[in-house]
Amino acid sequence: QVQLAASGGGSVQAGGSLRLSCVASLYTYTFGCLAWFRQAPGREREGVASIDSGRFTSYGDAAKGRFTISKDNAGSTLVLQMNNLKPEESGMYYCAHDPGCLDAGQMLVTGWAAASQSRPDVHWGQGTHVTVSS
Repeated sequence: QVQLAASGGGSVQAGGSLRLSCVASLYTYTFGCLAWFRQAPGREREGVASIDSGRFTSYGDAAKGRFTISKDNAGSTLVLQMNNLKPEESGMYYCAHDPGCLDAGQMLVTGWAAASQSRPDVHWGQGTHVTVSS
């Protein structure tokens, strides 16, 4: 069974940085798109950043200029570098892979995360928690 293992979360003060990683077991990210999502308590899961098979990237408005999404050449590790973090960016961060996605922006469309729950081809990691204190 495919598994995505997310790590790198923790507690930082506002303005600090964290580097999240997501490692795939049993397969590589050859096709499709990868993305990071954030879910705060009581809120829907929202897209933060995504990258497609051509390494084109897309970011949510709040992440632009501060976050960088990348994947390694082997295609098994996804990384999200987060700089100048803000308290409102606290929450659980999840990685996801959509093998059928062709454009990085697709996974960041509002409602994509909820709709993906009915798709057996989409894989989600277990999440890693980020706390940003003011």
